[in-house]
Amino acid sequence: MDTLLHSPSSMAKRPCPSQNPRIPNLNQLDRDQLLDTFLEFSDSPPFAIDLSFERLLESRSCDADQTKLIDRALQLGSVLLEAAKRSARKRASKHNSLTWALPPDLTIKVFSMLDTQSLCYAAATCSMFNKCAMDPSCYANIDLTTVVPKVNNAVVSTMIQRAGKALQSLKLGVVPGPTTPLGSCQPLVYTIRNSVDVSNFSWNDKRSRQGKESSVLTRSCLSPLGGNSGAPGTLLRRLHLYNIERMDNTSLCGALVACPFLLDLEIVGLHVELRQTLQSVSANCHLIERLFFESSKTGRDDSLKSPTCVDLMTDCPHLTSLALRGFKLHDYKVRILLKGLRKLKYVDFSTSYSITGAFLRNLGSNTGGNLLEVLILRDCMHLKMVEAARLMTAVLAGDFKFLKHLDISNREGLASENDWYHRCYSTSTIPIRRVLEERPNLCLLAEFPPEGSYADIDQMFDSEPYSDISLPSASQMSSPSSDGSMFVSFSESSYNSDHGSGNEDARDAGYVIYDESSDEVDYVAV
Repeated sequence: MDTLLHSPSSMAKRPCPSQNPRIPNLNQLDRDQLLDTFLEFSDSPPFAIDLSFERLLESRSCDADQTKLIDRALQLGSVLLEAAKRSARKRASKHNSLTWALPPDLTIKVFSMLDTQSLCYAAATCSMFNKCAMDPSCYANIDLTTVVPKVNNAVVSTMIQRAGKALQSLKLGVVPGPTTPLGSCQPLVYTIRNSVDVSNFSWNDKRSRQGKESSVLTRSCLSPLGGNSGAPGTLLRRLHLYNIERMDNTSLCGALVACPFLLDLEIVGLHVELRQTLQSVSANCHLIERLFFESSKTGRDDSLKSPTCVDLMTDCPHLTSLALRGFKLHDYKVRILLKGLRKLKYVDFSTSYSITGAFLRNLGSNTGGNLLEVLILRDCMHLKMVEAARLMTAVLAGDFKFLKHLDISNREGLASENDWYHRCYSTSTIPIRRVLEERPNLCLLAEFPPEGSYADIDQMFDSEPYSDISLPSASQMSSPSSDGSMFVSFSESSYNSDHGSGNEDARDAGYVIYDESSDEVDYVAV
């Protein structure tokens, strides 16, 4: 018993078996026998072991020796405990390997189909699963979106490093609420004023946690994508970013530089400028097919310029889906995009300011717009009733032949011809019924409130500039995520303090707008 309590240093002073033939192979035979005898004491009552240890302790004459004996006992107990745990894990892993029906390659294949959270749970199950879950292919599609902030830069970096060159999709940020069925048109931006209580998590908690790096994504969260030529971002195809408050233009543009083969970019609620972001996309992501960008401050971003539109249509000719939601857009700039991007099938300008619908004139019969399948103009503040009527007339005339979904609904009614303050609620001037009869395959949404059901437009702006909005979800269609997922959230009101349509302002210097019937892009550099 006393022999087992000696430290390794004291045991090392004993002569080795070659020097003392009377002690053959002490370290293997005798020590194993002593350990086996020692383990038999586990069946003894605890008080018997306590009494034996007390007698050993009393046999030590000085206090230093007694302290040393106690330390050795604690050390030996800790070593035995860890050895037992390791052996138990090895036995369990061996048992799992024998009973698990799939070989490692198929196990990795199954794990690669799991979402990121489920993969982490599987990796924590046993060492066999952990080994399989470390394969880079399991992290090809990383989804670290959460309902509340609880992912930091270190987690993102670890996941990206595990994926390496196998990384194809990355989703980050906070999406407050469960996913909704495909077809939702609700905005994805969330703000403090529109927060919801999720699992008893308050926004005061969120604000207090934002100073703690343990649960906050910062502007450098995408830096692992960059680096040398073999950086993980090189082969990234999908990048979705939601409500990362500390993300800025420089960080986002730096990340896009590292992703030259990006096909799908979704940006929601980031404090970044539309013009700079589109410039970076044009310069670095020439293969992009889907661009979804929702402003964090509805109607305030008026940064888009005509040259930026030209660069986008020139450098990103493969765009088939374009959503710019909540920005201050102008008809002639939007027309440049729609006529220049000749493969566009999906367009969503929901909750945008300034566009009146004039950009749609003679668009459906031309190369730049006749391929449109989905057109969403829901809750566009300055969309005019007369332009909506012209659009329906064009549809009846045979334009927009491939159009399958059209949404011109507005929670405040459409603007009148001469004064957008005067709202139109009646659809009598729009041949909706005739369109539905002649185009039965077209899903047409033209939902307006009954006249007088909303407060006067002047009173609306006398009130607080931000209000909760809840767009219908069952009967609407938003820009479909490439993986079929869609999120519910809340947004600032589409109607904030900016009242002017913006189309009265002078065009960008150096550009001349040609007649709307022109089949060419409607500008020429002077």
